[in-house]
Amino acid sequence: MRVSVSDAKGQLTELVKRAESGDEVILTRRGHEVARLVPITVLPSAQSRRALMERVRIDAAGKARSGPDAARSQDFLYDEGGLPG
Repeated sequence: MRVSVSDAKGQLTELVKRAESGDEVILTRRGHEVARLVPITVLPSAQSRRALMERVRIDAAGKARSGPDAARSQDFLYDEGGLPG
């Protein structure tokens, strides 16, 4: 949605609500885009990201999940002779 700055003065509350709900609101002056109203997104803290990674890494039994062995992770790309398959 494009709105001139002069029109936006009278409907700022409504424009902010629209931006909060995800609509893109672009303010224009003399037909040129000058500003964009966007919602602020709260980024998770480093502690909450680390806690999430730990929950994903540890299974229900409390043991760390083991991933594929890095030395063997690309074996499917090669045949028995070591040539690309």
